[in-house]
Amino acid sequence: MTTQAARLKTILARREAVIMPGAPNALFANVIQELGYECAYVTGAGVTNMYLGSPDVGLITMSEMAQHIAVIAETVDIPLLVDGDTGFGNPVNTYRTVRTYERAGAAGIQIEDQDFPKKCGHFNGKAVIPTDEMVQKIKAAVDSRRDGDFQIIARTDAIAVNGIEDALERAHRFIEAGADVTFVEAPINLEDIARVARELPVPQIFNYVFGGKTPPVEHADLKEMGYGAGLFANAALQAALKSVHHVLGELHRTGSLEGVKDALASFEMRQSAVRKDDFDAMEKRYT
Repeated sequence: MTTQAARLKTILARREAVIMPGAPNALFANVIQELGYECAYVTGAGVTNMYLGSPDVGLITMSEMAQHIAVIAETVDIPLLVDGDTGFGNPVNTYRTVRTYERAGAAGIQIEDQDFPKKCGHFNGKAVIPTDEMVQKIKAAVDSRRDGDFQIIARTDAIAVNGIEDALERAHRFIEAGADVTFVEAPINLEDIARVARELPVPQIFNYVFGGKTPPVEHADLKEMGYGAGLFANAALQAALKSVHHVLGELHRTGSLEGVKDALASFEMRQSAVRKDDFDAMEKRYT
């Protein structure tokens, strides 16, 4: 039987820039699977925003993320790449984080080289740890995984701090340390985006944050560059947030949903998103 980790490894190795939407909860993960996506990303920023109602500034804990992973992994049958922030500490903490995430059902983990507390990759004021320190975290992550296919994705935020040359040098070091994939965060122009895929020998993650620092790139261009995945970590969250503002704003103004009916999911769509038919069949089977 093919593991979820092996499935994710194969998807990224194709270098076809598979679109990977972000899932901050199990409901959104269900929708991602229902729409036919091959994989999903459990976003630390999204979980922090939706679960804590707070910004992505290093507030979410490893155990809180693990709880979300377990629920989402039980709900869907697609591989999950999961945000591991900074490993939640030093290399020893990183070792435990990888063990915990893998046990919870993740197919891979993304670990970044920001100083703690980390920030969203598209915020100002980031700081990065020394390259040698991050290398040790990656080695700990590689040593701790039980399944050799479990994907270790090493992210660097060095562009914003030291520029593209340092970011590429770090990524090369991370690959030497055993990272399966690298993720150079927040390039600010198309030339740097192309360089990342061209100069680094392992599959790459491209991250597009709507309103962030990285310019949009057509999917066909990402595929031609050879990216492993195009990450849209919080597109679903941003769409939902705008819709909630619109619908509840109208309800507050008018006391009615009549003017925003087209913005509401139907009762049937809602039940489909939570697989109610499956639960009805289960109830019938055991009655």
